[in-house]
Amino acid sequence: MSAASFGELHFIDGIMNSTIYCSILKEKMLPSLRALGRRALFQHDNDPKHTSKATVAFLKKNRVKVIEWPSVFGAETNEIQSVSVMEGDSVTLHTSVTQTHEDDDILWKFGAEMSLIAKISIEKQISFQYDVPDGRFKDRLKLDNQTGSLTITNITTQHAGDYKLEINGPMWSSKTFSVSVYAHLATPKITRDCSSSSSSQQNCSLLCSVVNVGHVTLSWYKGNSLLSSISVSDLSISLSLPLEVEYQEKNSYSCVINNPITNQTTHLDITQLCQSLTNQTQHLDISTLCQPCSDKGILLFYTVLLSAAGPLLTVAVVGIFCICKKCRKIDREGKY
Repeated sequence: MSAASFGELHFIDGIMNSTIYCSILKEKMLPSLRALGRRALFQHDNDPKHTSKATVAFLKKNRVKVIEWPSVFGAETNEIQSVSVMEGDSVTLHTSVTQTHEDDDILWKFGAEMSLIAKISIEKQISFQYDVPDGRFKDRLKLDNQTGSLTITNITTQHAGDYKLEINGPMWSSKTFSVSVYAHLATPKITRDCSSSSSSQQNCSLLCSVVNVGHVTLSWYKGNSLLSSISVSDLSISLSLPLEVEYQEKNSYSCVINNPITNQTTHLDITQLCQSLTNQTQHLDISTLCQPCSDKGILLFYTVLLSAAGPLLTVAVVGIFCICKKCRKIDREGKY
């Protein structure tokens, strides 16, 4: 039946085999199907007499378009295939058809609105490529007239989404391709994390960062062992992942960013980013700051260890100031 009309109802008396079934199809089904128009479809279940060689041959001979069972409108037959591709590459969505039939019409639709973007009419030997209102498919679509496969060239993230294939022919079928497009990955950058206070003076705080990424995972590895990771599904976001290691650490560390297609790795150079505390010490001769207290006084030399740590540096400077002040006071008293 259709919105315009309906076919004839036929009652069966007795036991039916494939011969009787083909007779009913010929006498009852075909006239009703033709009355409903060229686009009418026929469906029956997987009963053995429905799938017998005689029945299949009859339907093919009479060019009856059959919907596979269960219904293609259910999730079981509307197959969904996931496809991943890098931005800028080309991707081909295959129909899995080696040879189209003269009665086949092949349709390609895109997006939630199922906008028609390509069509092949085998009977009329013509094909069309269409565009959506925003023009994203302009000069990017190619159709294989032999198989009906669709190729999208120079693909971008705008072309990610669902593509539905419909084949209208003796056997009506459909298939959906879920296309994911991934941007090229930037190399992660490892820096010293100066904003973080290390849990020990012997430890080094690091930060691995990437900018303008989406649908990726950022991870720290110690050798081949995963230490920590963070994932994001948003587009154009910045990610950072901290790590704390010892100054004298001999193990190899690396920061890795990856998506389902590719990855980028940066290896940590501990000697460059994490110098030990002893390698940062300096010596100061206090005699350059404090003049002798008197001609009879003993010239004293002090060596003060300056550290990069703020509080230690402050104490050292104050101590020098006090010593100099005391020296100068004694020197002034000696003049009277």
